[in-house]
Amino acid sequence: MCLSLPARVLTVDGNMAEVSVGGAVFRAGLQMVEGVRPGDYVLLHAGFAIEKLKEDEALETLRLLDEIDGLVSG
Repeated sequence: MCLSLPARVLTVDGNMAEVSVGGAVFRAGLQMVEGVRPGDYVLLHAGFAIEKLKEDEALETLRLLDEIDGLVSG
């Protein structure tokens, strides 16, 4: 199964970015997405940003993932 997560872009340096997911910071390739700036949200998969997201969509997805985690963790 593959999973991609919404990540907030912290910094951009050429075609690489530092992104944050749940407080963890990762490096992400931006080769597949144009016009990414700090503060944007991207869909992160296998170290690459694969889509730029609207902030409200990203936050709603993160909220739902937190809710699911709460149900599973019990």
